[in-house]
Amino acid sequence: MLTRKQRDLLEFIHKRVQRDGVPPSFDEMKEALDLRSKSGIHRLITALEERGFIRRLAHRARAIEIVKMPEGIDAPGFTPVVIEGDRRDAPRGAMAVEASALEVPMMGRIAAGTPIEAISEVAAHVAVPQAMIASGGSHYALEVKGDSMIEAGINDGDIVVIEEGATAENGDIVVALVEGQEATLKRLRRRAGMIALEAANPAYETRVFRDDQVAVQGKLVGLIRTY
Repeated sequence: MLTRKQRDLLEFIHKRVQRDGVPPSFDEMKEALDLRSKSGIHRLITALEERGFIRRLAHRARAIEIVKMPEGIDAPGFTPVVIEGDRRDAPRGAMAVEASALEVPMMGRIAAGTPIEAISEVAAHVAVPQAMIASGGSHYALEVKGDSMIEAGINDGDIVVIEEGATAENGDIVVALVEGQEATLKRLRRRAGMIALEAANPAYETRVFRDDQVAVQGKLVGLIRTY
C-alpha cells in the first residue's frame, strides 16, 4: 500500500517521464506536491524505492527509473524511461531490437556541457520503444557528452532520442545549433528576442544568444541508458 503523497509523487514522475522523456527535478517534485522542503521528497523517494516502485541509479544524480505502477494508475503501454542493455556484448549505442521497438539513426555525440561540433553522419542505429516516438515524426539519437544536464536526469554516456523539428516551447530540452557550427543539449527559454540555453547543473552558466544565432534541431522525447 502507498500513502496518498507517495502515490501522488509516483503519478507525477510517471506523467513527466511520458511527456518529457526524463524524470522531473526534485524542485519540480516539491512544487507539484506542495511540500516546503526537498527532504520530504527524499523521504517519499526512499519509500517508493523500498516498495519496489522505482529504482535510483547508483552514482547518477537524480536519475530515477520507474519499475512498476500500482493498480489503478498503470498506463497501457507504459515503458520505463531507462532502457537497460549490456555494452560488453555490443558496440556502444547498439541495442537489440524488440518487437515493440523501432530503429532510429544514431547521429553521433551531443554536448551536455561546452558545445562541441555536431556530427551529422549516421554512425549506427538504436532500438527505441514505439511509445517514445508515437507522434510519427522523424527521430534520431545522440550520445550525450558531458554533465551539464544531470539534474534533468541526463548523464554522460546516455543516449537521447530527439524528435526532429525547428520549433520548441519554452522549457523544452532541445538540440540547439549555435551559430551554425556547434550543437548542444540544453533547456530552451525565449526572452524578448533572445534565446537562453539553460543547463541543469549549477556548475554551468546559462548562455544567452540572439534569436538568429540559435537554430533548434529537435526536442528531447526519450532517454536510453545502457550498462
